[in-house]
Amino acid sequence: MVDGIDRFLLRKTAEATANRDRSWNPDGSSVEAWQKSMEPHRARLAKILGVRDSRASVPRMELLSTPEQSSVVGRGKGYEIHAVRWPAFADVNGEGLLLIPLGRVPVADVVAIPDASQTPEQLCGLAPGIAPQSQFARRLVESGCRVLVPSIVDRNRGPHLGRARQSARQFLYSSAFSLGRHLIGYELQKVFAGVDYFESREGSARPVGVIGWGDGGMLALYAGVLDSRIDAVCASGYFDERSAVWREPIDRNVFGLLTHFGDAELAAMIAPRALVVDAAAGPLLELTTADGGAPGVLVPQSVVSVQSEIDRARKLSGALKSASNIKHVERSREHSFCDDRVLGGFLNELSPGLKPEPDPGGPAIAGAVPSAIARQARQFAEIDRHNQQMLVRSPEVRADFMKKLDPGTSAAFSESVEWYREYFATEIIGRFDDKPLPFNARSRKVDENEKWTSYDVVLDVFPEVFAYGVLLVPRGIPAGERRPVVVCQHGLEGRPQDVISGDNPSYHDFAAKLAERGFVTFSPQNPYIFKDRFRSLQRKANPLGKTLFSVIVPQHQQIVDWLQTQPFVDPERIAFYGLSYGGKSAMRIPPLVKDYALSICSADFNEWVGKNAATTGTMARYSYVFTGEYEIFEFDLGSTFNYAEMAALIAPRPFMVERGHFDGVAPDEAVAWEFAKVRHLYAAKLKLPDRVEMETFVGPHTIHGHGTFDFLHRHLKWPKPPE
Repeated sequence: MVDGIDRFLLRKTAEATANRDRSWNPDGSSVEAWQKSMEPHRARLAKILGVRDSRASVPRMELLSTPEQSSVVGRGKGYEIHAVRWPAFADVNGEGLLLIPLGRVPVADVVAIPDASQTPEQLCGLAPGIAPQSQFARRLVESGCRVLVPSIVDRNRGPHLGRARQSARQFLYSSAFSLGRHLIGYELQKVFAGVDYFESREGSARPVGVIGWGDGGMLALYAGVLDSRIDAVCASGYFDERSAVWREPIDRNVFGLLTHFGDAELAAMIAPRALVVDAAAGPLLELTTADGGAPGVLVPQSVVSVQSEIDRARKLSGALKSASNIKHVERSREHSFCDDRVLGGFLNELSPGLKPEPDPGGPAIAGAVPSAIARQARQFAEIDRHNQQMLVRSPEVRADFMKKLDPGTSAAFSESVEWYREYFATEIIGRFDDKPLPFNARSRKVDENEKWTSYDVVLDVFPEVFAYGVLLVPRGIPAGERRPVVVCQHGLEGRPQDVISGDNPSYHDFAAKLAERGFVTFSPQNPYIFKDRFRSLQRKANPLGKTLFSVIVPQHQQIVDWLQTQPFVDPERIAFYGLSYGGKSAMRIPPLVKDYALSICSADFNEWVGKNAATTGTMARYSYVFTGEYEIFEFDLGSTFNYAEMAALIAPRPFMVERGHFDGVAPDEAVAWEFAKVRHLYAAKLKLPDRVEMETFVGPHTIHGHGTFDFLHRHLKWPKPPE
C-alpha cells in the first residue's frame, strides 16, 4: 500500500509540470498587461511562502556600535563594512553587514544573500571559508554597489531550547508552517525591508539587485518574483527542475508549490526584469533522522535539468515577445560560484557596461568582527518569539475565518458549513481530482468463531492505490436485516489485526468486542506505517498541495461506498471510531466522507494547533516541534481549523471524544478547553446537546470502550446487550 501510494504521488509530481504548462496563460500584449496577469500568481506564491505580516512602516538602518566599538568592522579599497540591524516585521529584525562605497555615489543597491552554511563575514572576506573570487558581496562593493548582506538562519543541530536536536531551520519552519507562515517568507521579509531602506534614501532612483548562492539563490529568486522593485536577480547554485524538492531539507517544503510553480515559472514571472542563472553547483548537505529531524539532501544540480528548466522558462516568458530576460552562465562541475562571468552579467543588468573590478585582495579587519553564533541566536529567538505570538493570536484569527458559519437554523448551518468543508478539502487536506476506480473487491475468509466471521478485503481506489481492511460480520444475521457498521481505526504503525485480537494495550480488541455486540465492524489499514517510508509520502504530497489524507480520504470513501452495497449493512448507520493517529483520522475523514453517521476521536483530541506550534508554555511539553514526527505539520491550520473547527465540519452528526486523564498527548485542561468550544456549538448554538459528548476516565492512551460503546448503541440505534 505504502509503495503504491508512493508511485502514485511520484506520477502526480511528474504530471505537475505538464499541468502547469497547460494552465499558463499570461497576457503578453504589453508589459503592463503581463504584470497584471502575474498578480494572482504572485498573491498565491506570497500566501504559500507565508509572506503575510506587515513590514516596518518606517524603514531604517541601525549601525551596531557601542562606546567601545565602532560599527565599522572592515575596510577595503574605497569602502567600509558596518555591522547593522534593520526592522523587518513585528519584533523581527534583519541583521548583517552593510558595505558602503566611500567617495562616490553607489551605482546600484544590492542585497547579497548567503547560503545557510555561510556567514555575511565570509561573503565579505572578513572570515575564511569562501574563495576570494566568490566573495560576491565584497566584489560588488568594490565595483561601486552599496551592498546589504543579511544573515539567514543556519542548520545547526542544536539542541534548541534545550531539547530539540534538529536543524535550526527545521525547528523554526515547523511552528511557522502550522501558522500559515514559513521561514522562507520571514527571510524574504528581511530582504524586502532592506529594499524598503534603499528606496527611502536620497537618490533612491538607482537600480536594485538581489543575488545569492544556495539557499541565498532560492531567496533571491523568490524575492525577484514577489518584489517588482528589484531590477535584476542572480540565482546561483539553486535553479533547477524542482520535482525532487521532497528530497531537500524540509525547511524548503512549500505547500502547493509544484501545482503552480517550478523554477521556470518563477523565472518567467520576473520578466521583463533581468535574471542571471549561475549553474554553479549548490551546497552539499545530508541530514538524517539520526540528526533528530527530517532527512534531507542537497546534491549538485544536473547540467541537463538546469538547461531544460531554463529552456522551459524562456518558452513561458516568450509570450511577452521581448528579448529573453534570462542570462544563463553555463558551467562544468567546478566548485566556484558567482565569479567574474556571473558578476559581470549581473552588474551589466544593473548598469549597462559596468564590470567587476579586479580582485584587490580583500578587506582589512577594522574592528571586532561580529559573533556569528550570537547573531544566529538572536535571529533564532526573534523568529521563534514571533511564531509564539502568532500562536497566541490564532484563536481570534480562526474565529474571524469561521464567522460565515451560520448556526441560526439547521438549514442555514447545513448550507454555510459546505463552504468550509470545501475549503478544508482543497486548501488544507488537498483533493485529487481522479475519479475512483471500480471496487474490484477481493475478499477471503481468514477466521471465524461463535460470534463473528472475519474477511480480508481489498478495494481499488486509484491506479497504484488500494484500500485494505478486515471485515467482521456477526454470526446469525437474519436474512434481510441491515446492521450498523463501526469503522475501527488503528493508530501510528498499527495494523487492522491490532484492533481485533491479542488484547493490544492501546486497543483492547475493540473491533472484536463491538462485533460481539452485534455491530458489523471494518478495520482499515491506513498508510501511516513504516516510519520514514510513510513520512516521505507527506513530503511528496505537500509540494502538490496535498497531504497523507488526500489519499486516505478517498480510501475511506471507497470503503464506505463498498460497505453500503453489502446486503447486511445499513448504509445510513456507518460510524467512525479511531484512536491516536486513528483519532487524527476521526477529525479529518468524517468531515469529508459525509456518509459517516458519527465520529469518535479517542486519545487524540487536542488543542491541536498548540501541539503543533508551541515552543513555550504548558503545551511545549507535548509539542511535535520537539519530536521526530516531521510529517505531522499541516499548513495554515492556525488560521483556519483547530480541532473545534474540524468538529464543526462533522456537525450536526454526533461527535464524541474519549480521553484518559493520564494520556500523554496533552494535558486535561488543553483538551477540555478545545472541547468546550465544540460543546458550545452543538449544545448552545445548534441546540443538539445529546449529540456531543466527552468521556474522561482514569487511564492512559487507550480505548476505554464504555461511554463510547453506549454512544454507538444510542446513535446507531442498536440495542445494548443484556448486562
